[in-house]
Amino acid sequence: MSSFFILFVIFLALAFDFTNGFHDAANSIATIVATDVLTPLQAVLWAAFFNFIAFLFFKLAVANTIGTGLIHPNTVSTHLVFAALMSAIIWNIVTWYFGLPSSSSHALIGGLAGAAFAKGGMHALELSGFIKVTATIILSPFIGLFAGFVLTFFVTRVTKHNSEATNHWWFKRIQLISSALLSLSHGSNDAQKTMGLIAVLLYSSSWLGNRFYVPIWVVISCYSMIALGTLAGGWRIVHTMGKKITHLNTLRGSCAEAGAAMVIFAATDFGMPISTTYTVTGSIAGVGLSQSFLGVQWSVLHKIFLTWVFTIPATAIIAAALMLIGK
Repeated sequence: MSSFFILFVIFLALAFDFTNGFHDAANSIATIVATDVLTPLQAVLWAAFFNFIAFLFFKLAVANTIGTGLIHPNTVSTHLVFAALMSAIIWNIVTWYFGLPSSSSHALIGGLAGAAFAKGGMHALELSGFIKVTATIILSPFIGLFAGFVLTFFVTRVTKHNSEATNHWWFKRIQLISSALLSLSHGSNDAQKTMGLIAVLLYSSSWLGNRFYVPIWVVISCYSMIALGTLAGGWRIVHTMGKKITHLNTLRGSCAEAGAAMVIFAATDFGMPISTTYTVTGSIAGVGLSQSFLGVQWSVLHKIFLTWVFTIPATAIIAAALMLIGK
C-alpha cells in the first residue's frame, strides 16, 4: 500500500502539472490571441510545443530549490506531498472557474508550507528558502511591470515614425518569437517545480538511493504534462489577461511577452521559482501604463491582486487541514 500510495502521489503531481499548464496557458497565449496573430487553436499548439522543448535548454536549478531548499528532508513524507498537491490543484480549479489569473507556483508553495507546518511546526521549514522564494514571487509582478513599461516606452519611441500598418506587419512576426520565448520560459520554470516535488518524494522514500537528483523520466513526464495542460487552454483566464487589463496591439503584445520572458529566464537561471502568472500580468499592466495611467483597468487588477493575497494563506490552510485529517 505504501508503494501504491507513492505512485498515486506521483500521478497526482503530474495531474497538478496538467492543471498548471491548463491554468497558466493564459500566460503564454493571451496576448497573441488578443492581437489576432494566431487563432486560439494555433496559439495553444504553438505554446505547448515551446513549453515541452524547454528541457533541452535549461538546467534543473529550480527543481533543486523546490526539492532541497524549502522543507527539511526528514520532514517530507508521501502524505505531506499529497496534501500540498491537493491544495494547489483545488485552488487552481477554483480560480480558473472564476477566470482569475492566480499563481500555480504560489499555490504549490503555500500548500508545502501549510502541510510542513502542520506536521512539524516551524522547525520543518527551511525559513531562508521560503523567505527568498516568497520575496521573489511578491516582487515578480512589479519587476514584470517595470520590464513591460521600459520595453514598450523604448520600442514606441524607436518606431514612432512608422505607420500603424508598418508596425503591425513587423510586430505580427516579432510576436511569434516573443510568444515562443514566453512559452519556453514558462516551461523552464513551472515544470521544474513539480519535478523537484516528485524527486524529493522519491528521495525521502529511498527510491533514489542516498543522493538527491531528478531522474530523466521525471523531467520528460513533467514537461509533457505541462504541455498537454497548455493544449487544453484555460480560456476564462485568457479572456481576462488578453482583453480586460489593457488594450493590446501587436507592438504592445510583443513587448509584454518579451518583458515577462526576460524576467522569467533570469529567475530560472538563478534557480528561483518565480510566478509566471504574476510576471506576465505585471508586464501587461506595464505596457498599458506606458501609454497613460488610465491605460490600465485598475479595477480588474484589484480583483486579481486580492486573489494573489489569499493564495498562500488559502492553500496553506487547505494543506494543513488535509494533513490533520490524515493523522
